Amino acid sequence: MSLKKIAEMAGVSPSTVSRVLREIPGSYAGQETRARILAAAREIQYVPNANARALKCGGAQSTPPLRVSIVLGRFGSIQEDPFFDALFRLLQSELMAQGASLGAPLTADTFAAADRCDGLLLLGRCNDALLGRCRAVTDNLVGIWRNPMAFALDEVVSDGEKAAMTAMEYLISLGHRRIAYIGDCTNESRYVGYCKALMGHNLPLDYGQIVQTRQTRAEGQAAMERLLRRGGCTAVLCANDASGLGALETLKKFRNSKKYPVSVIAIDDTGESAHSTPPLTTIHIPCAEMAHMAVQLLTDRIAGLHREHIRVELPCRLVVRDSCYLV
Repeated sequence: MSLKKIAEMAGVSPSTVSRVLREIPGSYAGQETRARILAAAREIQYVPNANARALKCGGAQSTPPLRVSIVLGRFGSIQEDPFFDALFRLLQSELMAQGASLGAPLTADTFAAADRCDGLLLLGRCNDALLGRCRAVTDNLVGIWRNPMAFALDEVVSDGEKAAMTAMEYLISLGHRRIAYIGDCTNESRYVGYCKALMGHNLPLDYGQIVQTRQTRAEGQAAMERLLRRGGCTAVLCANDASGLGALETLKKFRNSKKYPVSVIAIDDTGESAHSTPPLTTIHIPCAEMAHMAVQLLTDRIAGLHREHIRVELPCRLVVRDSCYLV
């Protein structure tokens, strides 16, 4: 009955719902369709009936489904950052494939809802206070973030400092020497990578070309406007795709002016970056692999199969599109 309910809510057939939730190749479901199905499944708190599957295959009944919650450390909503939005949906698919029950994403303000969890997945930078509240619920914790943290817990990372340095090396190879930065500068490894790349090439660190933001699309737009008013930069490193897409929207206003183009490069490689105007050059962060490894680490720890804290670091890579230009 649950599959039929999800199908009605998502406007698709029950067979499409089944294939998407079971991660069967060839389901031919697009990204928007998958998102509707997963959102509907989360709304009705659908859990795959592992016991029925086991009986059908002649096996014994399985244990009750794991209860997992996702905690947002950096943002109040996953919609604020396309990277974490995509990561959340991938985690949702991975957990459903494991037969786990997944609640709505939690923030510091809604954390009381996590009081009966077998495990927690932490998305985005976490502070000591929030981590303490997580530990009060369970010791089964896995952090997923761009910046390696010094906390004693399992974590899956794709190093933001390395991503920023990869982006900077590409801009410098194109001849850029006056490179601005849009993003968070507070305990932020991407900003560290930006600074290290400048120093490594004996380029000046111009604080007038650094704009501190909360890394949202709207603040990316405003930061680009500020840089254009100031002038002087030929390229901009944006800490995430949301900021980069905002910066490109501001640059569109000046697309007929020879005074600009300014090259824009970002970090994440979310789905929209390939379809912006121009398509956004970015550093690919392997979201799908991060989600898979995080769920594997969490279920492994819940089962007591490892005791030491494990860090899995996945590599980033440059994706060249059309938003960067030779000087």
